[in-house]
Amino acid sequence: MSSPLSNRQVRLAKRPEGAATRDNWQFTTEPVAEPAEGGVLVKTLSLSLDPAMRGWMNEGKSYIAPVEIGAVMRAGGVGRVAASRNPAFAVGDTVYGTLGVQEYALVPQEEIKRNGLARIDLRAGTIGQWLNVLGMPGMTGYFGLMDVGQPKPGETVVVSGAAGAVGQTVGQLAKIKGCRVVGIAGGAAKCDWVVKELGFDACIDYKAGPSAVREGLKAHCPKGVDIYFDNVGGDILDTVLAKLARGARIIICGAISQYNNTTPVQGPKNYLSLLVNRARMQGIVVFDYADRYGEAVAELSGYLKDGRMKSREDVVEGIDTFPEALTRLFTGENFGKLVLKVSD
Repeated sequence: MSSPLSNRQVRLAKRPEGAATRDNWQFTTEPVAEPAEGGVLVKTLSLSLDPAMRGWMNEGKSYIAPVEIGAVMRAGGVGRVAASRNPAFAVGDTVYGTLGVQEYALVPQEEIKRNGLARIDLRAGTIGQWLNVLGMPGMTGYFGLMDVGQPKPGETVVVSGAAGAVGQTVGQLAKIKGCRVVGIAGGAAKCDWVVKELGFDACIDYKAGPSAVREGLKAHCPKGVDIYFDNVGGDILDTVLAKLARGARIIICGAISQYNNTTPVQGPKNYLSLLVNRARMQGIVVFDYADRYGEAVAELSGYLKDGRMKSREDVVEGIDTFPEALTRLFTGENFGKLVLKVSD
């Protein structure tokens, strides 16, 4: 680096009660340091904003350690190598990794593997697609559906959050595998896009009324639900549980309807449907499949190239907009995968 650089960062100032607001964050600026032997300095280009980030802000045991007070907020992202003292990375390489909500990420050699830092090929997909279908949401959808759901041609797959990052991959992949696919999304525009652009067989607008999901499942899943990919939890999960087919598989990916609750999350009331229908419910945490990401990227990038799969991103610009951008995930304002563009 020929001249000193400064790094603007977003740090967790205090843990939220309910929805996170700008008060939960602290903006700091510090000098950018040169990497030590074996380390890499990455300039952040774009960051992935995901519902899981709300859970990472909470104290307590989970599948990943919480973000500590005062620490840079955790976030996956795509960047460009600005300086390198590691032979595996050259200046100018495009990389994916846990970069954090900051303009530059300094990754020491001992943290490269844990960070997931890896070179990516922009010929396989755009930066947005590497944060969507080829990134953590796509990996979640792929392994959740294929490994946990184990779809068979002709089966009925229901996916909630169908217009979101994970949902769009799950539904399109299920169609490619020969399944009938019914989405659940909020609003007529999202439902129209899911059916007309992504090729779902039907989409239920949960905002259309209190009985919309129940009536929609009755109309579109007359033989029951073989696979349910759950991104929202709450009442929608309960409603789908009441429509399971025998031997159904339920993939628990997230519960976005519950993340901002100030009271304990209420479990499903219809869980005995698992017993009656000999069904199985299993959680999916994408990091468990890290050593297999390559096989998913190879398959999904092929579908993007041949047009069998589409990828939609909702891009917000500027690191200063992070607090408000993150809240869009929980109000349903985003349309597609939410991406924060940090720099060119």
